[in-house]
Amino acid sequence: MQNTLIKAVDNGDHASVFYQDVLRSMAAARIPFMVGGAYAFSQFTGITRPTKDLDLFILRKDFERLTEALKPHGYATELTYPHWLGKIHCGEHFVDLIFNSGNGIAEVDDAWFEHAVEGEVLGQPVLICPVEETIWSKAFIMERERFDGADIAHLIRTGSGAMDWQRLLERFNPHWRLLFSHLVLFGFVYPDHHNLVPRWLMDTLIDRLRGEMETAPAADHVCQGTLLSRAQYLPDIERWGYRDARLLPPGTMTAEDAESWTEAIQERGHKSD
Repeated sequence: MQNTLIKAVDNGDHASVFYQDVLRSMAAARIPFMVGGAYAFSQFTGITRPTKDLDLFILRKDFERLTEALKPHGYATELTYPHWLGKIHCGEHFVDLIFNSGNGIAEVDDAWFEHAVEGEVLGQPVLICPVEETIWSKAFIMERERFDGADIAHLIRTGSGAMDWQRLLERFNPHWRLLFSHLVLFGFVYPDHHNLVPRWLMDTLIDRLRGEMETAPAADHVCQGTLLSRAQYLPDIERWGYRDARLLPPGTMTAEDAESWTEAIQERGHKSD
């Protein structure tokens, strides 16, 4: 596992030493965290790929305590986007501290930790983000420059037998249509593996779709496309009068959160989610 995962990072020895020190320091400070991103994807699928950073998933309430714990090690942290992302810096290298998704939907809560799996990253024993939450958070990433549908297909292909499909469904509510779309796409990608998705789940989603089609459309003039892409549905809310589904209520983001996240669209090299 260790040698395979090291190949997923191609930033040189300095980055690896930095990442290892952060992992050890957070463990010593007893700050709960999980590893996600390329490392988690490699553990679940066996697919390795270069990555420019290390993704650590934490509870939002632990960010300030983490900041204090890392000060003696000379590491600076920043709350890059208060609604979902912080960073630990060491020269040109950084670690992402993720406590939500960019759209404010996939908040890290205690259930992430309850269902995390044990693993090893860069020689350090760690918790790996659960496959169900990994799929949940990736399902919303549909930017022009990034679409994580292939990741979801690979996660289902390799991990369907161990997945808690009921819990996955509960995570998506009320965004069950999005889960349905990825499961339909999975059957297209792997025609000989469509049975890896439980029949009861597809029946449940088909029944929901049928029931929705038999009712009148909602009166709320909302565009949920902003939950999928922070850029591509801006005309809908800026020119055509649609309400932004990210905003309170029933979304989780403030207008300030959405504005700062939109302003960052032009930042090259920044994560879409």
